[in-house]
Amino acid sequence: MTMTIHSPAPGDAEHPSLALANSAGASSGGRRFDELATPESATGWIVAHDLAAPDVHLRGQCQGRLTELRDAVRDIMTAHLEGVEPTGESVRVLNDALTSAPGAMRLHFQPGIGFIRVPEHPATQVVEHVMAVIAEDAAALMTGDEAATLAVCEADSCDRFFLRAHARRRWCSTRCGDRVRAARAHARKRAALSGQPA
Repeated sequence: MTMTIHSPAPGDAEHPSLALANSAGASSGGRRFDELATPESATGWIVAHDLAAPDVHLRGQCQGRLTELRDAVRDIMTAHLEGVEPTGESVRVLNDALTSAPGAMRLHFQPGIGFIRVPEHPATQVVEHVMAVIAEDAAALMTGDEAATLAVCEADSCDRFFLRAHARRRWCSTRCGDRVRAARAHARKRAALSGQPA
């Protein structure tokens, strides 16, 4: 149902905020993409990331709120990487999302299982729950130890965020790294044929 056109960047699986930030941008081939472009694709995205049940259906307003949160998360991550203050609007959007859904899980009894606690989110509150989960993850990521490993892909045609497993990693995927290395090799070959230094 979701329209993912690339492999997940390192950290996407563990951090829904990182996956959200990477749900739009430029692919390793330079083409623009937006996995939240329609209410249907936004629904597919939240279901694919286990943030909502498969029977949920977002409407345009909810899709718009999710893309607004994505813009805020991207701005906050970019500000962190550049060592500058994020916009006040981005911080407000993230803080509003943090407090948009009740955090208490209600007690239920299921025969054969016993007591369990589950969050209850009526259909009208699904997007609030999703946004609260993503915002909590973003806040924890930006204030935790992993913040130091946050990076943006250095391939010219890619702008995805990722978490570096080691300090020398510069690209979000093998594909991006291969494209950069191939472009460098091609430039060296072209320079050698023209007699210019590479």
